[in-house]
Amino acid sequence: MFLPIRTRLFASGLLLLTAWGCKEKSEVKPDPTPPVVVPVAPSQIATWVTNADKSSLFARQRVVLNFTAAANSNPVIAVDTTQRYQTMDGFGYTLTGGSTQVLSRMGATERAALLRELFATDSTWLGVSYLRVSIGASDLSERVYTYNDLPAGQTDVNMNEFSLAPEREHFIPVLKEILALSPNIKIMGSPWTAPSWMKTNNNPVGGSLRPEFYAAYARYFVKYLQGMAAEGIPIDAITLQNEPLYGGNNPSMLMSAAEQTEFIKNHVGPALAAAGLSTKIIAYDHNADRPDYPIAVLSDPAARPYVDGSAFHLYGGSISALSTVHDAFPTKNIYFTEQWTQAPGSFASDVRYHVDNLIIGAPRNWSRNVLEWNLANDASYGPHTTGGCTECLGAVTISGNTVTRNPSYYTVAHASKFVRPGSVRVATNVPGNLQNVAYVRPDGRKVLVVLNTGSSLQTFNIQFKGKMASTALYGGAVGTYIW
Repeated sequence: MFLPIRTRLFASGLLLLTAWGCKEKSEVKPDPTPPVVVPVAPSQIATWVTNADKSSLFARQRVVLNFTAAANSNPVIAVDTTQRYQTMDGFGYTLTGGSTQVLSRMGATERAALLRELFATDSTWLGVSYLRVSIGASDLSERVYTYNDLPAGQTDVNMNEFSLAPEREHFIPVLKEILALSPNIKIMGSPWTAPSWMKTNNNPVGGSLRPEFYAAYARYFVKYLQGMAAEGIPIDAITLQNEPLYGGNNPSMLMSAAEQTEFIKNHVGPALAAAGLSTKIIAYDHNADRPDYPIAVLSDPAARPYVDGSAFHLYGGSISALSTVHDAFPTKNIYFTEQWTQAPGSFASDVRYHVDNLIIGAPRNWSRNVLEWNLANDASYGPHTTGGCTECLGAVTISGNTVTRNPSYYTVAHASKFVRPGSVRVATNVPGNLQNVAYVRPDGRKVLVVLNTGSSLQTFNIQFKGKMASTALYGGAVGTYIW
């Protein structure tokens, strides 16, 4: 395939040939073959760029970029692979019930093509490597349900009526298609609510878990993990409550730090251990403005052995709070599990914010993953529950077989394609407007993600082992560099 080329001459004298990459909107064709774009001459560093004006959308650049001994006065990002930090689990999205519903409405060949584009693990595709799924309905499901809904006044403490039947129409089949493409993808499960009969208000919105049903709810988690495993779907980790400090969503449930600590140490932790389940338990799963919550859970000596780490969103607080929790408990892991893009949004500002705070900011503050909310929805930002999110923009919008790629498609792509699971974050400095994060992959290759948070073209150097390569990014642009 031949690509139209846009030629640009930088003020610095660097010539950039920008190839048009992934289009924002397309009719998905069966098993599409993406264009192979190579530099115009041998290049040590492969470069992929998304520009704020959409002139380049996650496109391989036909620019020669080599390390040399030449010096200049431009800002320098020095990559130091001798200083190593956390190992990465992956980058991806929340796969909601609504996501799988709109995917299921596509033609089989068109859906297969889109899933391959997103999840296939060879170097051609995005290679999304981490998914968060809801345990029961989230607010981006068509209706509210759990796996043990009963008529008013009934209970089922032994989970005899537990059933994954609500997930068999759309969710489980689509997830199995994804696993066929990416068998090692990590999956995290999060509930939005317990069954209403377990709650203080007997309602899917708000309320808390009644203490007399802590043991029953622990059995609910065990049945879920065993049931998904029987379907061939391994769940790597669970959080115990999505946004436990907010009870206004549909569905939702409140769970204080003291309640979560009690549930972990005396119920769900021992229950998973007794069942021989190795699924990680991750605390909190809410905003960065309350690092005291996970610190309180981890401070309990009886709960701490059961807890792998803490999960965060960023609808409040600063991404630096993740480091606060890491510094308090450095042997416990950090995860970033959700951030929405508000529809209709602004491509330039959304890409800049999400790359700055999530793709770069979360790993620089010890997160092992970065997950955007959510994978897919329709042109009306649905399906969603009554009272659920009406302005959540998915990574892709699906209308029939037509796919529109939105900001979080590109933000995640800049990391997921290149920063493979097992990559280790390494040290870099942050000169001026050049926010960045770097990794060494399991195959030894280096990856550097850079965002120019300024408003104008910025020329800069990448320094590695005493040599430098000179490149540039427009204001608001993100570049991924691989060597």
